[in-house]
Amino acid sequence: MATKAVVGRALRETGAALKHHTGLEVFTRHRPTMAFLNHRPFQTNDTFIAPTASVIGNVTNWDESSVWYNAVVRADSGFPITIGFLSNVQEGAVVTTLSSPKDAIDSDPLKNVGHSNATGDGVVVAGGEVGKVLETGFPPVTHIGHYCSIGSGSVLVSCRVDDLVDVGDKCTILEGAWVESNVILEPGSVVPPYTRIPSGGRWGGNPIKFLGDLGDGAKEGIKKKAEGRGVMAKEHTVEFLPVGSTYLHLEDLEKEGKTAIQG
Repeated sequence: MATKAVVGRALRETGAALKHHTGLEVFTRHRPTMAFLNHRPFQTNDTFIAPTASVIGNVTNWDESSVWYNAVVRADSGFPITIGFLSNVQEGAVVTTLSSPKDAIDSDPLKNVGHSNATGDGVVVAGGEVGKVLETGFPPVTHIGHYCSIGSGSVLVSCRVDDLVDVGDKCTILEGAWVESNVILEPGSVVPPYTRIPSGGRWGGNPIKFLGDLGDGAKEGIKKKAEGRGVMAKEHTVEFLPVGSTYLHLEDLEKEGKTAIQG
């Protein structure tokens, strides 16, 4: 595997060097949304997904939600991700679910307690299997409620964030964690697996600790922050053409008499 990785990297770098020395302009065709295993991301007409973001698989983006530049929302392990009304995933944040069934416990809470799930079958809901479960007995989905702000560079994995939560920049919320409503997480906070953050407080640190109660002004600020991002998202939506703007770049290159290739 190590040899394969080295050879692959060498080939990629060689190709990049050859493109550079030809003098040709290189443009890319990035896809902000991508279907995976027959699951296509759902978004409403007023959802903003930045042109450099990546929303993959079984992801639901509700009204006026937004996924910003270089953010990744990746539901490719069989478990869905939901982003609520007027919630935002800011620049460079990563929202995902457990990468493989091995990361979840090997049991089914709807069957006998002593049942061994050797076949890999998961919890069954409404007659449909949705995969293995966490220690809490819930499937390892990721849920972001309404009026939530997920700060730049944050990482969320198979966790639940209720309505009206402000997650600061570069926070980490791990599997099974539950952040209740009206909570502020200070930048850089780490919420360990299966940790519950009660409603109405300010939390911070690694591992996370309670810092104090939130007043009415701070609680209202959470909603106003989400609404502000919503207004900004509408402005970016107006500027971002649904058909993309690659053709504009190509037209400029043609006017300059340059030849372009797809990178």
